[in-house]
Order: sequence, then structure tokens, then C-alpha cells
Amino acid sequence: MTTNDMPTVVLVHGAFADASSFARVIPELLGDGLKVVAPAVPNRSLIGDSAYIASVVRRIPGPVVLVGHSYGGAVITVAGAEENVKGLVYLAGYALEEGESLGRLQGGFPESELATALVYTPFPLADGDEGTDVSVEADRLPEIFAADVDPALGRVLAVTQRPLAAAAFSETAPTAAWRDKPSWGIVASADRTLNPEVQRFGYQRAGATTVEVDSSHLVMLSHPGCVADVIREAVRSVAN
Repeated sequence: MTTNDMPTVVLVHGAFADASSFARVIPELLGDGLKVVAPAVPNRSLIGDSAYIASVVRRIPGPVVLVGHSYGGAVITVAGAEENVKGLVYLAGYALEEGESLGRLQGGFPESELATALVYTPFPLADGDEGTDVSVEADRLPEIFAADVDPALGRVLAVTQRPLAAAAFSETAPTAAWRDKPSWGIVASADRTLNPEVQRFGYQRAGATTVEVDSSHLVMLSHPGCVADVIREAVRSVAN
């Protein structure tokens, strides 16, 4: 496979964050000569967000490796059904089964500290109805979400967080791309946002090649080298 045929890495961020959460990983991948795309996920609904990422993937010529952090893992599980997606990488993420929701998957395990720090805020929908945004208490986000990230950055993350619409928690995945495609996963073993057991269970069920890192939920900011290495492994595997 020539350099031009190497997979494009598409980085899909999760809830309470944006694409800048990959800021320490992107330079490593670009330094390898890889093509990288890091779109902004709307964070409005699992189905809608997955459709948007799928549309991004369809515009990319050649193979794609999808990387999803946290809620982004659920998104790539669905969007990964696109024909040119050749591999999935989960970072402290939700590897949903077909017909499963975020709430159902994590509901089978003890709650994390995040559950006590969530804020629910109404917002207007286009049809005149009202939706609910879910965010994290700003003064608690650094310790729960980013405990091993520089404290100054943690404070910035707290006030720039992107909420996730509550509807996304109950929508079920119409497909599970990991059933037909190879997957890799990083368990953030010190995660206080998404119970590491939820991560382990989903990865094991998906048959993912898994590594564990003593990390907060934001593993790509606190351990960018490890994350980049797993992505490199996925790229090499699907490129052979």
C-alpha cells in the first residue's frame, strides 16, 4: 500500500469536550505522515451525530481508521459501518452492541463520580419543544474528567466544555461496526468519568485488542504517546 493509500485517521471527540482534546495526539500522527481529520461532533443525538460523522467519512477518499473517545466511541460504533472504515479505536469509550444505548450499557455497572456532578439545562428545539443539555459542574470537572491533566488546562476545559443532549443517552445503536471490523481499545484504569469496567466489558465483547493505562478519562491529553501508538498499530494492521 502506497503512502497515498494509507488510512486517514478520523478523531471523534466525546461529550463535554471538543476536537481540541486531541491536540497532543494530532502532532504525533502528522509527524508520521498520516492524514488526520478531527471534526466537530454536534453532540445532539447518537443517530444524528453518527450520521454526521458517516458523512465526513464518505467524503474521504480511501480507507479510514475511526478513533472515538468516550461518547465518541458510541458514535464510531455506528458510523463505522461505512464501507471505507477499516478499523475502530476506542479511547475510554463506549463500544455499544446493536440495540444498546449508553444508559443501558453503563447501567449494568456501578456509577462513576460523574453521576453526582452532572448539570441539566433546558434548551429550545427547532420545533418549539424543549431539549435538555447535560454538562459537568465546572468546579468539579478537572478532578473527575481530567485529574492527571495540567490543572491550568483543566480549568480551561471546565469552562469550554460542550454539553451532550440528554436524548443521546437513551438512543439505541442501529448497528455495531465492530462485529465486522477489527477494533482496538484503551482502558483508562483511573477513570472517574466512565467506569473502567464499562470500557473493559465493551472491548471484550467486541474482541478488541486492548491495553490499560493508569489515566484519567482524558487519556489522549495525559498519555498522548500511548494513544498515538495504539492508533499507529491500527493503521499498520489495516494497511497490510
